[in-house]
Parts: sequence; structure tokens; C-alpha cells
Amino acid sequence: MKPIHRIVASCIGLAACSVQAAHAGDPAECRVVRMAEPGWNDLAFTTGVADVLFNALGYEAKSDVLGINVIYEGMKNSDLDVFLGYWDPAMVTYFDPYKQDGSVETIGVNLTGAKYTFAVPTYAWEAGVKDFKDLDKFADEFDRKMYGIEPGSNQLMLDAIADLGLKGWEVVESSEAGMLSEVGYKIKEEKFVVFQGWAPHPMNAMYDFRYLTGGDKYFGPDFGAATVSTQARKGYAEACPNAARLLKNLTFDIDFENVGMGYLINDGMKPAEAGATAIKANPDRLDGWLAGVETFDGKPGLEAVKEKLGL
Repeated sequence: MKPIHRIVASCIGLAACSVQAAHAGDPAECRVVRMAEPGWNDLAFTTGVADVLFNALGYEAKSDVLGINVIYEGMKNSDLDVFLGYWDPAMVTYFDPYKQDGSVETIGVNLTGAKYTFAVPTYAWEAGVKDFKDLDKFADEFDRKMYGIEPGSNQLMLDAIADLGLKGWEVVESSEAGMLSEVGYKIKEEKFVVFQGWAPHPMNAMYDFRYLTGGDKYFGPDFGAATVSTQARKGYAEACPNAARLLKNLTFDIDFENVGMGYLINDGMKPAEAGATAIKANPDRLDGWLAGVETFDGKPGLEAVKEKLGL
């Protein structure tokens, strides 16, 4: 017969183990995952994928559409946790102050093979607009306008106008959808238009256009060849290691994003709906994404997500 103090100690130990097991995932303050993206369809889609996975794991994912500067200030001030959309090198100038003061940390690269630079319709390219320096030769045809996306995301266009001496040129700011609507109209009418083009994006299949050379100074070499990384506020990965493990595992490819963005643009889905549709169409990706990841309450993550999504 065990002495009474051993029985009590064993009970206390078992209770402690039970409590520990119940909270083997992240601490309570990590349950809400605050994300943001700037309204770009690629980032809306990838954030939607993260949203679906976090919620299926028992977290409470939230996502807001904010300007890039607001996103970085939000992470610096601990008002936001995660950003899946750091385009390098196109966003180096935006990130640099936060990199220098250590308030925002890069968790890992989530996409390679991306690109981002100026583009024109193929007929304009064939007419002689093949490089940034060719733009001013056709200033009248372009009506001295460049078409960009939302305000705060067109600084590289403004820099190019200043550096290239494009007098009288202006950047028409609207949104990704607004810019592409204008591009579609111009191409239909066979008018000249220069705009921000990038991949991944369904625009590469929707429209016949070419990327311009000469933008290395602004967008980097090889037509703005880029990587996209996941970032978080300082200390987030250490405070919420299970959530961070998912974020480190969460990588994509161009084809996957092109299809997922098509769900948003062509099918009118919301980001989380597009994310769920893409996951269900590619369930094999879950093995890598959820390797070593648990639910919020410490259970195997892969099985929980498959059950939640009916896979």
C-alpha cells in the first residue's frame, strides 16, 4: 500500500500532466492570429490558405486589408502578428527600417520564382517599347501615364519617373482590380499602356503582354525576379512556436498560386473560400505544411485538419 503522501503526489503529478497535455500547443495568448495583406490577390489567396489552416487547428485567425506601411507599423507596435507578403527586392525600402530596429523578423521564404516589373502589351513591345528607356519615345501614345495599384504601393514607379526624366508623366493609382480593368480595356482597343506586371498572377494567361528590361535598379535583375517571405512581429516565433512552425512550413509555388488567384479573380470567391478550395484540390500538400504541427490544444495537426475539411 502506498503512503498517503505518495498517492497525493502522484495525483498532483497526474493533474499537472493533464494540464500540460491540454495545453501542449501554444499558450493562450497565441490563439488569435492577427494577419494582414495589402489587397493583392496573391497575398489575399496565401493568407486565405493560412486562415483556413489556423482555424482548422483551433486557432482564431483574423486578416485585415491594410497598406504596406500600416502593416509594418502594426507589426512593430504588436498590433499585428503575421505578414505573408514580403516581396524581395521590390519591398526592401519598405522593410529596411523595421529590419534595422529589429521590430519585424523574417520567418522564411514561402515562394520562389516570382517576378515584378513594368509591362506593356505585346503590340507595344513589338512597336519598340522593350526597355524602360523606350517609354519616353512613345510618351504621346502612353498619354504620359503609368498604371499602378493602390496608393502606397507604387513608389518604384515614381522613382523610375524621376530617375528617367519622364517629364509630365504620372502614376494612375487605383487598385489591382482597377489597374487590370484599365489594362484589359486598353488591350481590347489596342492602345498603349504601361502597368505593374507580376507573377504569380492570372494576368499572365489573361492578357498578351511582355515585361520590360531596364528595371534592375528598381525591381532587381531578371525582370524583377523575386522571392516572397513570411514575416512576423519581433518575438512571435518564440512566443508561439507551434503557429510559427506552420508558418515556416507554409510554402507555395507559381502554378498553385495562379490557380488559387483565379478562384478570387475569375470565380469571385472570398480568400478563405479560395484557400479551402485549393487545399481540397491538393490535399497532398498538407503532409508538408503540417509536419510537426499540433492543434492549439496539442493534438496531431494533420489528422485534425483533414477531419475539419472532410478529407
